[in-house]
Amino acid sequence: MKEPENDPIESSTQLISSLHDQIPLIQNFKGKWALIRAKLSELQAQLVDFADFPTSTSHPLSLHLLLSVSLTLSDAVSLSLKCQTSNLSAGKLRTQSDVDSILARLDRHVADAEILIKSGVLVDSAVSSAGSSSSKRETVRAECRNLVTRLQVGSAESRNSAMESLLGLLQEDDKHVMIAVAQGIVPVLVRLLDSSSIETKENAVFAISIVSKVESSKHVLIAEGLSLLNHLMRVLDSGSGFAKEKACLALQALSFSKENARAIGSRGGVSSLLDICQGGTPGSQASAAGVLRNLAGFAENQENFVEENGVGVLLGLAGSGTALAQENAIGCLCHLVSGSESLKLLVVREGGIECLKNYWDSGWNNNNRNLEVAVEFLRHLASCSPFAEVLVSDGFVARLVGVLSSGVLGVRIAAAKAAYELGFCSKTQKEMGECGCIAPLIKMLDGKAVEEKESAVKALSALILYAGNRKIFKKHGGGVVSSVQLLNPSVQKLDKKYPVALLASLAHSKKCRKQMIAAGACLHLQKLVDLEVEGSKKLLESLGRGKIWGVFARS
Repeated sequence: MKEPENDPIESSTQLISSLHDQIPLIQNFKGKWALIRAKLSELQAQLVDFADFPTSTSHPLSLHLLLSVSLTLSDAVSLSLKCQTSNLSAGKLRTQSDVDSILARLDRHVADAEILIKSGVLVDSAVSSAGSSSSKRETVRAECRNLVTRLQVGSAESRNSAMESLLGLLQEDDKHVMIAVAQGIVPVLVRLLDSSSIETKENAVFAISIVSKVESSKHVLIAEGLSLLNHLMRVLDSGSGFAKEKACLALQALSFSKENARAIGSRGGVSSLLDICQGGTPGSQASAAGVLRNLAGFAENQENFVEENGVGVLLGLAGSGTALAQENAIGCLCHLVSGSESLKLLVVREGGIECLKNYWDSGWNNNNRNLEVAVEFLRHLASCSPFAEVLVSDGFVARLVGVLSSGVLGVRIAAAKAAYELGFCSKTQKEMGECGCIAPLIKMLDGKAVEEKESAVKALSALILYAGNRKIFKKHGGGVVSSVQLLNPSVQKLDKKYPVALLASLAHSKKCRKQMIAAGACLHLQKLVDLEVEGSKKLLESLGRGKIWGVFARS
């Protein structure tokens, strides 16, 4: 049996009993001692819980806490004796400060004890001591519980050590991140952002940034709401280059929602992020541009970009930053011009077309995947006719043809959408046909994705308005049949007015009419007429007349 003097639980229990006897005799600060007495009752119940764990006096965290509790209680006993006399030897103010200190220490002990008891680490320790086998996942889960607890209790040195271990664990595997999140690491990290220690705060930001990169864990960060956002925003203004980069990574995950994007924009976030884009480290510039890219997708924030000269900053970064920074900057500009004619004009005036050309042609950009955002940017600029003509004269049609056959689905779709916008201008239709846009678009009609089919037939419906392009279309076998197949109502989520418009432009040709009829166009069109699809009735009548004239021709 353990000797009482060597057992911190027994020792603390005896000290609490002594204090319960002494407190009624106290003459000074009775109100504060009444609060202390209430804390002692809570602590006494927790000591009973600790006694139920075989490892409570051997586990480092619980042993450290129990020894600290014992020391505090010893100090409380000494202080209670001083407060029993009317003459306070240390003076009233000093004694009051000592009483307040005891109360604060007990409050902290109660909070730490509650965390430790509920965390499960003492149970894990008991199981481990018993030598039971466990899976790797269970081992990681136990380690996460231990680290989550250590980050909340114990000395500053112990907490820093726990943070280092946590960062190592999180960086090993995304599965470890998910386990740590399930064990409650996120709220603990958010509380650590209030720490007075810069090292602790920046490590917490780093850990949060790691969590933000795991898709299934993002919702837990979002649930922290404005508290987390405000902490990260302060890091943008006063943190180190490393901390700013990690804060931006976390904000990228948080800024996809409209509510968070609005909150960041209304708190001066656009200005802070643009400052990082101008003077931050290469990594922080890329991350900041990523956040701005998300913010620009919401109309409420776009005025902030104009006020802060954001267009000029983004164009500069698109021409000089890292590959990721350039991509994010172009993506941000793409969002800005997507729904604003005035911002299109501003971007073009400040050199947006030349910037786009340089990005498209840059040496590092051999990967077509990175071009998707550039093609989107081209599409939005091309929706304004004067700019469309400038883009054609600057050689963007040839660039567009090059990516219509890209191996990346998103790039092909974006390119087809850009071709549709360029195809509205009669001056550009001819050049687009001559440069070879028609053939890859016809090939896209047979793509697997409905969005690819629709973007291609939509572009062709515009380009085919030019007679020369109709000739090119008819030379490529299969285009009519592929277009007819898109009329089939079973091909869902595809706007039927575009294949109808495309086929209507070709219906003057006897050969094309025969191909349409043979491919079953009349049957599909009858169903589309019932659905009141634009142009379907007129096309059906056109094909019907063709069938009648065919009968007369044979007779």
